[in-house]
Amino acid sequence: MKITGLQCFSKRMKLREPYSISYESVDTCENLFLRISTREGFTGWGCAAPDLPVTGETAGDVLHSFNSFIEPQLLGRDVFEYSRIMEVLKHDLQEKPSARTMVDSALYDLISQKTGVPLYRLLGGYRRSIPTSVTIGIMPPGETLRHANEFLKQGYRILKIKGGKNVQEDIENLCKLREAIGREVKIRFDANQGYTLEDSIQFISGTRDVKIELFEQPTIKSDLELLKQVTHKSAVPVMADESLLSLGDVFKISKNHCTDLINIKLMKTGGIYDAIHINSVARAAGIGAMVGCMDESALGIAAGLHFTLSRPNIKYADLDGHLDLIDDPFLGMLQIVSGELIPPETPGLGWTGLKEVNL
Repeated sequence: MKITGLQCFSKRMKLREPYSISYESVDTCENLFLRISTREGFTGWGCAAPDLPVTGETAGDVLHSFNSFIEPQLLGRDVFEYSRIMEVLKHDLQEKPSARTMVDSALYDLISQKTGVPLYRLLGGYRRSIPTSVTIGIMPPGETLRHANEFLKQGYRILKIKGGKNVQEDIENLCKLREAIGREVKIRFDANQGYTLEDSIQFISGTRDVKIELFEQPTIKSDLELLKQVTHKSAVPVMADESLLSLGDVFKISKNHCTDLINIKLMKTGGIYDAIHINSVARAAGIGAMVGCMDESALGIAAGLHFTLSRPNIKYADLDGHLDLIDDPFLGMLQIVSGELIPPETPGLGWTGLKEVNL
């Protein structure tokens, strides 16, 4: 199945509700979309969601990667040389993971279209749906509760609360939230690297009665020893996010018992190709996994969802990055029922509105 054409498009999208985390505030995002055409008439789609603090890329970097490396490498190649293509791009674009991710997704889209099955089934088909958390940024308790109630009315039952700027305010916020929403709703907390060891211990103690499900990236990403100390002092499962970008990272994290859980984001890992290996290392070490996301079009979220559904070790999903985007060209690609994400049953990633993409 030979590649005969490639196009890359950039689209900036506003968020309906801007949000803040420990190190930045966000009101827009820029995604890039890759379209690959083949001689047999198949069209594959991929999405890149670069974020300079996380993936180390800008949208301009991704466009440069496409023009200078991706298009020259892929044009005329056989889609089924997938591993060879991705290994070449890992060498050429080692520090451009979201650029590699859009290639990875488009190639997997084409391969699973050719085989006639949805991608999650091609990858293993372990489950058919999974509940996702929905994220609430840093805000006062009253606003946190208002947003939580809106999500609960929509059927979501897992809330992910952001914090990391002030540990005492975070504790008070979570305690008030738990008191207001009851015990049935799961609460996850993400400090986005904002805490010291002392902050982390204070948070764990202060939220004991809240019964949070997991405690994500409490400390600075570069200090695995500090993350390890928090993990060993915490009765709540601790999750590494920003500390995990590559296969080498998960090896270090696993070997040194630095965390209980990892957050695999395709935009950080370079796509499903490496995410599979990262998850396998974690599983061998007895570490659980969640698949998370950036601010991504439903196309990018779809790739993450298909991967999530394919592996038994992936027990958590945080795939809500598309919900707040205005003018997403792939709107409607995914189905959500009572907070449960359900993939399309059409072959590939599942996008069928090829003529309707507004880029």
